[in-house]
This record gives sequence, C-alpha cells and structure tokens, in this order.
Amino acid sequence: MTLHGILTALATPFAADGGIDEARLRALVDRSVDGGVHGVVVCGSTGEFSALSGDERRFAVEVVVDQAAGRVPVVAQTGATSTAEAIRLSRHAQSAGADVVMVVAPYYEPLSVDGTLTYLRAVAGSVDLPVMLYNLPVATGVDLDPDVVGALAREVENIRYIKNTTVDMAQSARLIHNHGDVISTFVGWDSLLLAALVEGAAGVMAGTANVVPAQLVAVHDAVASGDLGLARKLWSEIYPLIDRIMAQPFVPAVKAELAAVGFPVGIPRP
Repeated sequence: MTLHGILTALATPFAADGGIDEARLRALVDRSVDGGVHGVVVCGSTGEFSALSGDERRFAVEVVVDQAAGRVPVVAQTGATSTAEAIRLSRHAQSAGADVVMVVAPYYEPLSVDGTLTYLRAVAGSVDLPVMLYNLPVATGVDLDPDVVGALAREVENIRYIKNTTVDMAQSARLIHNHGDVISTFVGWDSLLLAALVEGAAGVMAGTANVVPAQLVAVHDAVASGDLGLARKLWSEIYPLIDRIMAQPFVPAVKAELAAVGFPVGIPRP
C-alpha cells in the first residue's frame, strides 16, 4: 500500500448531546469514498482531535477503519502532547487496522528541533506501520526543515510520508525534489492543491475534500493524465469556494459548507 492522491482530512460529526455522531461519521467516510478520494484521515486538525478525549480518538479510529472496510487506506493522526500518549494512540491505531499513523509534534509548549526528533523517533519505533510526519508549525512552534526531515527518513525506516501544512510552497518543493527518494510529500494547505500536484507532490490532504471530494479528485486526475489545461479549468471552478473556506476559521467553515450542501455534521465542539 502506497499513499497517493487526494486524502480527506475527515471532520468529526457531533450529535446534539455533544458526543461523536457515529452514524454521521460513517456516512461522511462513504461520502468521501464515493467521491473517489484515495484515502481518509481520522483525528487530524479538521477532525478536532485536540478537543477529543483519548477514548473518543480511539473510538473514531475504530469507526473509520470499520467503515472504510479496505476500500481506501486510513491514516490515523496519533500525535499528542506527551510521548507516552502518542505511543498509546499509535499502538491502538495499529491494532485497530489503520494503514498509516500520522504524528503531529507536541503542541502548546514548543520543543526544540532535537526534542521533536526524539519524540518522533520514539513514536515511530513503537509501531510497525508506515509513519507520516505532520509538520504544523503554526500549532507546534517547530518548523521541520526539509533536510532535517530527509535525514530522519533515511535514519528511521518506517517514516515514509510527510504532511507539510504551511503556505511555504518552496519548502514543499524542497521536500519533493531533494528528498523524494526517501519520503513522499503531501501538502496540507488546500488552496495549494493544484500547485502541489503539478510540482510532483504525492498528494494533498484536504479538509475541503469533506465538501467537494469529487471535484478535487477531478483536478488530481487531470494532472495525473497530463492535461494541465483541463486541470487549470477545473481548479478555477472550485478555487473560489476553497479560498472562501480558507479565509475563515477552518473547522467552522468546513462544517458550515457541509451543512450548506445538505450534509450537516453539527457544529465544532466548544
């Protein structure tokens, strides 16, 4: 199994009582799979993982793996504010049947780069699954340089992917071109989707794929077939929506747009 293409960073539906809406989460997985995406991601930032309890995170992973049922790979985001918790969540994701674990660095209290690498080595070493690094400097206070990432991927065999969530496309290009032999780059900034695919990224992880999965997949497919004219046309049609979502607080905007297209998933957790 090699990850590629459009991965949906799944929203987490909440019921009126504030708990996870299991039926709606299952339907949301189906919405993305039916739209042709190449994988789904559970408990990422769009999934409000930092507002979920550990038990809720484990439950969400189990539900998504069960609902995906092997139709597409499942990436479980298992990073936490402590190494021990990240290891517990990663081992659970492996036992639950996830295909890849994605590990964000500890957030709230920024670590040094060396401290971050120590954490990532420990978490990757705790599982047999492929690991996706999650570079999210706006939340972690640490921006992993492409050369540091490349060195880590050469050192730790199961670190095979990175989600690079930054507006710095030049940084993503360095990952793609200088370290593509050891790590596959997924760009995590939705409005850079076309640029990332044309540059040669393995794919894009997009919260907006909850809303318009088939349209984003169509852009991907046009690029993959070499029809850049069609890709630009399709992207120009969907870009105004992506831009509007990106201009707002992201999770509320994604959930509002899902409601607008007739697929309500509740509001963000307070």
